[in-house]
Amino acid sequence: MNTFFLYVNIFLGFLILACLYRVVMGPTTIDRMIAVSAIGTKTLILLILIGFIFGRVEMFVDICTVYALLNFLGTLATTKFFEGRGKC
Repeated sequence: MNTFFLYVNIFLGFLILACLYRVVMGPTTIDRMIAVSAIGTKTLILLILIGFIFGRVEMFVDICTVYALLNFLGTLATTKFFEGRGKC
């Protein structure tokens, strides 16, 4: 079962790289913000799967909760910033 989680983690790593391409080459600011949010979501799933591999899911769920909150607050902050500048 750990082999399955390892392969899923590798696949998620490639998906994160694909989103990173959109962050760097995105045509608009909104596309870049959505890609950063998608990277954060994929990172949450990646951390949970790492918790399954190490057998410490409860610890990684706590870490993911804090990371999700920071991801959400970061998205809100950048949205407020660009809303004030009139770029969104």
